[in-house]
Amino acid sequence: MKLLLIHTGGTIGMAETPEGLAPLKGLVEDAIAARLPAGTVLTTDVFDPLLDSADVGPRHWNRMLETIRSHPQAAVIITHGTDTMAFTGAALSQALAGENRSVTLCGSMLPLGQEGDAEGNLDLAISAATESKPGVWLAFAGKRIAADGLVKHHSHEADAFRSQAQATSDVPQRRTFEDRRLAILTLSPGVPAEAVEAMLAKLDGAVLRIFGAGTAMNDTALLTVLAEAVKSGKRLRAVSQCEAGGLSPGAYAAGAGLWSTGIENGGAQTPEAALIHLWLN
Repeated sequence: MKLLLIHTGGTIGMAETPEGLAPLKGLVEDAIAARLPAGTVLTTDVFDPLLDSADVGPRHWNRMLETIRSHPQAAVIITHGTDTMAFTGAALSQALAGENRSVTLCGSMLPLGQEGDAEGNLDLAISAATESKPGVWLAFAGKRIAADGLVKHHSHEADAFRSQAQATSDVPQRRTFEDRRLAILTLSPGVPAEAVEAMLAKLDGAVLRIFGAGTAMNDTALLTVLAEAVKSGKRLRAVSQCEAGGLSPGAYAAGAGLWSTGIENGGAQTPEAALIHLWLN
């Protein structure tokens, strides 16, 4: 088996220092190598510097994609911090749609060598990579779950992730991430229309987290801001603030004003998946 390890950083590859936990080069690479089945050919791509996942973004997704595509016969394991795992899961799932690749994301809540979850997650990632099941997956807490709709629902427990089912990914218009100004904005009671307008003025598009099954406040000023943004060519895509269930436009009269603005329906997409959709389509 050919295996490609892309080590980006994160808690899994950290060790204690006088200043606290910090990345330690070689820790993940050695742990992977020691666990591989006999005959496995391992290739590694290690980020330098190693990153806290809070710093991972589009240019890093592009690097991962370039490396994956340059090793077409290899199963792939990507070690990554947990805080933005959902964004990277959505990014790789959508960008690699239709390419029949097997990619397994892996991270941990405690570093290797601390009698936590890291070793078990690595073992599971190697097992998943050996099966080479097409798709992008997360190996975590004894489960292999689809990475296209990840939700980090707990900030401390080992069983930190859930996955919300997403619609089958069509091949996107773009296969890498261009320099675009996108963000996730959340509606909240009383949010000033001027604040949303100011944010949208600096963006090419945005994911808008709205209420429940698809409602928003009947604020004429806010609805005008959204309508004008859509009219000017900005992509606005709505998703629910609920973790599960998605949107059902028209189910409630309270959403009529919002949907009349021309905003896109993100359906059951997570905010992370909807953001990636805007980036690639």
